[in-house]
Order: sequence, then C-alpha cells, then structure tokens
Amino acid sequence: MSVRSDNSYESRHRFAIALLPYLTAAMNFFREKNRHLVVFLTILFATLFLNLSFAQTLIIGSKRFTESYILSEIFGQLIVNSGNGPVTQKNGLGNTGILLSALTSGEIDLYPEYTGTISKEILKSDSVLSLEEINSRLKPLGLKAGVLLGFSNSYALAIKQELADKLNIRSISDLQKHPELVLGLSHEFIGRDDGWKGLSDYYQLKGLKTSGLDHGIAYEALSKNQIDVIDAYTTDSKIIQYGLKLLVDDKHFFPSYEALILFRTNVPARFPESWNTLSTLQNKITQTTMQELNSLAELQGKSFKETANYFLEQSLNKAYSSEELKIKSTQPEFSITELITTTFGNNFLQLLNQHLFLVFASLGLAILIGLPLGVMCFYKTHIGQAILSITAAIQTIPSLALLAFLISLLGVIGTIPAVSALFLYGLLPIIQSTHAGMTEIPRSMRQAACALGLGQYDQLRYIELPLAFNVILSGIKVSAVLTVGNATLAAFVGAGGFGERIAQGLALNDTSMLLAGAIPSALLALLIQYIFVLLQKLSKIKSNA
Repeated sequence: MSVRSDNSYESRHRFAIALLPYLTAAMNFFREKNRHLVVFLTILFATLFLNLSFAQTLIIGSKRFTESYILSEIFGQLIVNSGNGPVTQKNGLGNTGILLSALTSGEIDLYPEYTGTISKEILKSDSVLSLEEINSRLKPLGLKAGVLLGFSNSYALAIKQELADKLNIRSISDLQKHPELVLGLSHEFIGRDDGWKGLSDYYQLKGLKTSGLDHGIAYEALSKNQIDVIDAYTTDSKIIQYGLKLLVDDKHFFPSYEALILFRTNVPARFPESWNTLSTLQNKITQTTMQELNSLAELQGKSFKETANYFLEQSLNKAYSSEELKIKSTQPEFSITELITTTFGNNFLQLLNQHLFLVFASLGLAILIGLPLGVMCFYKTHIGQAILSITAAIQTIPSLALLAFLISLLGVIGTIPAVSALFLYGLLPIIQSTHAGMTEIPRSMRQAACALGLGQYDQLRYIELPLAFNVILSGIKVSAVLTVGNATLAAFVGAGGFGERIAQGLALNDTSMLLAGAIPSALLALLIQYIFVLLQKLSKIKSNA
C-alpha cells in the first residue's frame, strides 16, 4: 500500500482551513433566507475548529481485539503516570494493514505487535525472522521493532472439548476427516498468509466450510453450537471459561508471536523520556499474566483502562497471585446503572466532540457540493441522470469497503478518509431534494421572472432557490441523520466518535459498552432531526408572514 508522510493534526488543520471560504459562501446564501439556520450552522461548523489540536503528543494505536487494547492502555498509562504525558490513543483501528498504514503515514507513532505478524504479514517472509533481521528489513519503511514484552501469543484453532472427544480430534490434521464441521474465523485470520489462507493450503483443508465473524463474539457462537471450530490466541482467557481444546499444530505451521512494540524510528528521539519509560516493560509481562489480564477484561467486566491500571499497580508492588485474578465463569449481569455509568464516563465529551466533527465536516461538504449538483441535475438533464446514478450507486458500497478503498487511495487513516466517506454517503439526499425542489416550482413563476428581465443567475438566486428552500432543507435533514449513524463506523479507521465504544463492545461481547455507543448516537440523530423540524417550521412561519 502506497502511503505518504503526514501528521493527523496538521492534516485536520489544513482540512478545516480549506473549508473556510466555502463555509463563508454557504453562510452568505442562507443568511438571506433564514437567520435561525445561519446561527445553527455557525454553531455546527464551529465544531470543525474546536476539534483542532496542535500539541505534539505521542500517539499510540491498537488493533481491534482485547489484548491489543489492554497493551495500548498499559503503554499510555505508564507514560502518563511517569509524568511524561499526555499521550493520544487511537485504539481499535482494525487489522494489520490499517495499523501499518497509520504507522508509516504518521497517524500513529507506535502500537503493540508480534514478531510472527511482522515477519509473515508485513515483511512477507516465508520464515519467522530474528529481531535483528526484522529491523533490517523494516528500516526502509522508517520503522523499527523493540521492547520484547516477555510473552508469546500465537494463533491456534479451538474446539469444544466434548466435540473433540466425540470425534477424536486432537490435531489440525484431524479436521481433514470431518468436512461437515463449520469454522467460524475472524476476518483478519481468513485473509492472512499466516492465517487461514496459508493454513488451509498447508493442511489441505480447502473443503471445510468457513464463516467470517468478529473475534469477540466467536466464543459465544461456539458455545451455542452455531459453529464448531474457531481461531484463537493462546493467551485468550475464554479458552478456560468455555472449556475449549486447542488443536495441536502437528505440522508446525504457526510461527512464534513474541509481543513487542512496533514504532516509527524517530520516536526515541522525539519522545526520549516516554520511550525510556516504555523500555522498562522489557520482559515484564509473562504469558500467565497476559492471560489473566485478558480475563479481567473479558470475564470480569473490567474496562481496558481499569485492567491496565491494575497491572501497573500490581507490577509496582508484587507479583500476581492466582486468588487476585481468579477467573469467573460469567460476566457481570447487565444493569441500567452500569449502562448509565458507562455512557457518561470520562470520555463522553471527547467522543461527542469527535462525533460532531465527523458529522458536520462531512455534512458541510455535502451541502456545498450537493446543492450545485442538484441545480445541475435540473438544468442539464443528461448530466443530471449520470450524477444521480453515480451517487445512488455509492449508497450500495458497504461502508467498510469504501473506507478501505479511501485509505488506500489517500494513504492515511483517521479523519480524512472517514469524512470523505461520510461526505459521499451524504450527497444523494441533498442532490435529490434540490432537484425535486427545483422541479416543483411552477413554470409560471419562471415566466414571470423572465418578464421582469431577471437573468438566469438572478432567477436562481432570488426565485428558484428560495421557493425550493424547504424541500432542500428536508434533504439536508435526511443527510444529517444518516451521517450520524454512519459516523459510528469511522472509529474502525481511527477517527473516533461513539463508534469506539461499539468496537470495544464487540471486542469484549459487552452489551453495556455496545449500548453506551449506540444510544448516544441514536439520541444525537433524533436531536438533529428535531432541530431541522424546528427550522422548517420557522421558515414556513416567516414565509407566511
């Protein structure tokens, strides 16, 4: 994937500044029609600039599974607790490809990774490389690996113990004898060379039926007999909870996955104190400790921050004891009190601010581009049909697929591809409503305008757009409400918002966390719809006055 060097803060700054003249033009247009709308849009567009931050802070990323979240939190809290903060965390970004793109483009500075993944997935090596070989090959990318954390977390295939006993399945090779089994595999594992892609060739398992699903809910599906075999990590705490058997890798396919930090080569020089602090984690997390930390988050309902904080407190005082981290068989029951506490937690305002930025940056662009395109659709029929067809076709593209394409095209993750995708999805309602509003204007009105000697521009400005205003506003309302919902997916590419909680809830199979992201997003959509309804009523009152 081709990427360019960029900085997330600088790119967001340039993005917002570039919008300024266009937003000013939009204000001038709407000022003539509805002053209440001008006030509303001014407040909304102000969120674009309130989101800008110019501080140079260490940016830590993570993948979208429990262990990666926890390690990222440990890194961040350790730095802040040592007095070398603050840090910025972009957790749950997705798979290896997205994290690598974020790292090489400067969107993040470091994230937890594994030697096997670097060797096989990033460097495309047929064998697992030593740390020296890894760093030699990473050098042209401006990256480096270091600070071995002290544990290995390899891939494995897991099956329920009773099913393994019934079918006499002990190793991965034994799966060849049972083509009736259904494998539920994480999407990343399915596409990785060191995952199912390579494993199925190596063990000749192409005949088995596979189904892609999120790793966080795979164990639940396995326990309910909806699937028979899943991919697992050897440090997964749920292996014990669900009484699973790890199949023996009898042909030794899976490489060693020693946990470490993958970082940009300039990080130690840019953040020397923070890097020295992170270096103290060398060999400080054992295999048992990591599995116990995973159990705190997955089985005992602790947040990733609480789990990281617990580790740091214990590591400063004494080693873990089995009683302190005794694994429970079930997660805490869902409660309204827990939901309220989670929803309005410490990061509520931060996520709200990020969500608003995504919504109104993309909505502003959709208005500025959609209005002229809607007018063009009316005046240029043939071109208009093409525009409507293209924007309608965009609606059929799956959100994650569009985000992945834009990341590849733009070479960065985060705000820019997220806003770009939301902008594309928000165009159709505005173009359609503008075209519809123009179409509904009686022909006699245009004839009267021509009789008064108005040119085409003046006719558009003083007659057509004002008459079509309420219909156009309805399209903007639809676009805004849809964008609020779609913006939750932006968290999967590091753009923040309430989607972060939804991603974490999926990783943990945590209902409270899922609802803590979904409910505020839904309420925000309802609030925006209500505001637009009020604006439409005020516009009608003014028109009738």
